[in-house]
Amino acid sequence: MPSLRRNTVGNLLGNASPLLVAFFALPVLTRGLGPDRFGVLTLAWVILGYFSLFDLGLGRAMTKGVAEKIGLGQEETVPALVWTSLAYMSALGLVGTLVAITISPWLVRDALQIPAALEVETRQTFYLLAVSIPIVTTMAGLRGVLEARQRFDLVNAVRIPFGAFTYVGPVAVLPFSRSLLAIVAVLLIGRILAWIAHLMLCLRVVPALRLGLLLDSSLVVPLLRFGTWTSVSNVVGPLMVIADRFVIGAMISVSAVAYYTAPYEMVTKLWMVPAAFTGVLFPAFAAAWVPDVGRAAHLLRQGVKYTFLVLFPVTLAIVTLGQEGLALWLGADYAANSTRVLQWLAIGVFLNSLAQIPFALIQAAGRPDITAKLHLLELPFYLVALWWLVRAFGIEGAAIAWTMRCFIDTTAVFGIAQHLAPPHTFPLGWLGLCTTVAVSGLALVLFPLTLPTRASLLTILVLLFGVVAWFGLLGPEKSRWRGHQRS
Repeated sequence: MPSLRRNTVGNLLGNASPLLVAFFALPVLTRGLGPDRFGVLTLAWVILGYFSLFDLGLGRAMTKGVAEKIGLGQEETVPALVWTSLAYMSALGLVGTLVAITISPWLVRDALQIPAALEVETRQTFYLLAVSIPIVTTMAGLRGVLEARQRFDLVNAVRIPFGAFTYVGPVAVLPFSRSLLAIVAVLLIGRILAWIAHLMLCLRVVPALRLGLLLDSSLVVPLLRFGTWTSVSNVVGPLMVIADRFVIGAMISVSAVAYYTAPYEMVTKLWMVPAAFTGVLFPAFAAAWVPDVGRAAHLLRQGVKYTFLVLFPVTLAIVTLGQEGLALWLGADYAANSTRVLQWLAIGVFLNSLAQIPFALIQAAGRPDITAKLHLLELPFYLVALWWLVRAFGIEGAAIAWTMRCFIDTTAVFGIAQHLAPPHTFPLGWLGLCTTVAVSGLALVLFPLTLPTRASLLTILVLLFGVVAWFGLLGPEKSRWRGHQRS
């Protein structure tokens, strides 16, 4: 557990450092690019992130496989597993490039309401993004090797500077050019350098990789068996995450995308907390599931509890003081158009963050088919709700639809985890009660109240949360700590 805690803290710092840079960089970008160009840039970020998953789940399959091999003492088989996975991921990344290049003209001309003056620039930008897909895809695989070896110190040594570069790079271009093509070209250079850094670290951590490209076709079927279902989640899940911005762009305008994306970029940075936990816990789940399923369930319980403890007070503060925060950060125009979006999305991100821990357990247990089928079931209902709510309520409707989907998904994932975990080791009822009370408190501050009233309510709710956390959620940890002190 000490190494898991240390790795989790390291992951949290690695994810938080770029957030600090983004806090200062995003206002500069919104002012320097204007709503239309900034809206296109955010869509470019989304497309790059989405097509980076064009690996049929082999990245996650490789991380699980390497962790299992290490846990079973079969490290001599790791090089063939890694090189075989990377070879297929490269091929699939090239397919992703071809797909992205093919659909880019349609996206720019028909699917999105791109201003005529930006059409050529946007299309060229999307072409350049397409070239980067194999790089981003295989880099995720290389990072998975380091994570399976529990070398999160090295992962974060790369993540921190290059995560910051995602925002610093575009800002550095602004004094010379407002061209989106120039900005994305700089981002692509950063991705290439990050890929080289990951490769060098993998060769250092797994020296056997230096012996040559060891390919084993017998590994392909097991990888694809796990990866195919994982890829369904990797395609459908992010599709539900990014569909809101494309629907807004198609039904309203690209400037409306900017008003939606600015709070979205702000609040989804909270995902760094569950990402810190799941990055460490996924290989730990995979290594422990067969020999010690009780330990896996214990790790699940701890991961959910600490995610709840960290995120609830932060989410409460965002929902309560979101209007004032947006005004200070991006100005009165964004505060007027984006406050309700920020509040709804904050609640959705809180629920989704809790769900990411059992989601990782389900996949590590070798059941990615369950999460894939869940996403396939959710998708049509979500898209219908999204279309109807955007039509009725604009960008706030998109945020409401997104949060409703998160609530349903979280409830389902926890129910599945309760079924997979040993009986009585995962307190689903306790978690449901705490989450219901928490979301009720968040919903309470959605009502239009004066700033002093909201500030008073925030203080009361934080104090109540502190009492419950200290005497209830942290009870066992306090008892163990006092026992250590007496001994």
